Amino acid sequence: MGRMRDKLIERRKFIRLLTPVNMTYTVPDTNKIYTTITKNISADGLRFETHDKDLKASDAIELKLEIVGVSNPVHCKGKVVWKRKMTTDDAAPYDVGVEFVEIEDDNKNTFLKFLCDLIYNLPQGE
Repeated sequence: MGRMRDKLIERRKFIRLLTPVNMTYTVPDTNKIYTTITKNISADGLRFETHDKDLKASDAIELKLEIVGVSNPVHCKGKVVWKRKMTTDDAAPYDVGVEFVEIEDDNKNTFLKFLCDLIYNLPQGE
């Protein structure tokens, strides 16, 4: 009988990197700016934690990612794909998954270099 791992199907196109990146996001047409840290990030999206109760799946958001060693943040637009309450506690934060819709042209190389550097420096399996 095959191992269970052999039967799993990976739906993601890109590896998710468990890297904290300081970020802010806004929902267009609101004046609120939320500050948080990514839980993971990839070339096509990211996951973060928030206490924003109003954020919902399919919302368009604007993000600014603070890449270490880079003076200007990476500006991008995303779409909320999913949002889940982390625990049943009323004060518990939400986990949010975002798909990138657009990364500003002048930021694409910075962002891709950042991801490539992370992948290159991953510990090698034995």
